[in-house]
Amino acid sequence: MTVLTKKGHITGAREAAVRVCRVHEALADFLCAGKTLPEVDAFVGRTLDELDSKSCFLRYRIPGQHPFPSHSCLSLNDCVVHGTHLDVTRPLEEGDVLSIDVGVLHKGWIGDAAWTYGIVDVSDAARNLMAVGIDSLRRGIDAMQPGRPLIDWARAVQQCVETEAGFSLIRGLGGHGYGKTLHAAPFVSNVVPTTPNEWPDAFRIFEPGLLLAVEPMLAAGDPKITSNIGGWPIRTADGSLTVHYEADVLITEDGPDVLTADMFELPDIVG
Repeated sequence: MTVLTKKGHITGAREAAVRVCRVHEALADFLCAGKTLPEVDAFVGRTLDELDSKSCFLRYRIPGQHPFPSHSCLSLNDCVVHGTHLDVTRPLEEGDVLSIDVGVLHKGWIGDAAWTYGIVDVSDAARNLMAVGIDSLRRGIDAMQPGRPLIDWARAVQQCVETEAGFSLIRGLGGHGYGKTLHAAPFVSNVVPTTPNEWPDAFRIFEPGLLLAVEPMLAAGDPKITSNIGGWPIRTADGSLTVHYEADVLITEDGPDVLTADMFELPDIVG
């Protein structure tokens, strides 16, 4: 768990988060129909270089997996998360929905945030899913108040996505602490647990200084997911459309400070 108590540490986390925003702003101008995922990922790599930063995803390893091959996670249509530039060979097409997760390492600090982009034009159903995803992120962040339990985040997100909109939240995936490392405790589920041991951190408190990357992952259909053994991409089992939004949040005595707040100004439709 990363709890920031020193001004210099907070500055470091904020500077990394700003660079995540700058990469996404550049992507919003770059993305269009006809681009390939290798071209998109190479662009992310170049932009990180220009920002005196590195990808914290490239060559990232977890047990049982090959090193992650891309600078960014590029998750297209039914891919929930962890898509790579090697997954899809065709160029982007009008109507595609592309979620891009950017992880930045800058002067020892991590920034980690995702946004979903519709290419040129998308269906009304896709627009609705995207709008609910953004709204769930906003409402979840509003619930991240100091002294309150982490489960308040999940209650707000699940109310927005499932109770009100009728979409699905992916189970087993969620947000996390971060800071000098990409992943740290606590795990932040997007759904309220149904059994006592399902989410041990559910009643941990949002304490001032806590640094979290929170990330709703929505599916238009069933929440069940699938992945190939040894492969990175995680997809919806029924092939339904997905979106992914992620923000970096510092808990303060006055409430949540969204370090990646500029991303809420990003366009939904690009190209």
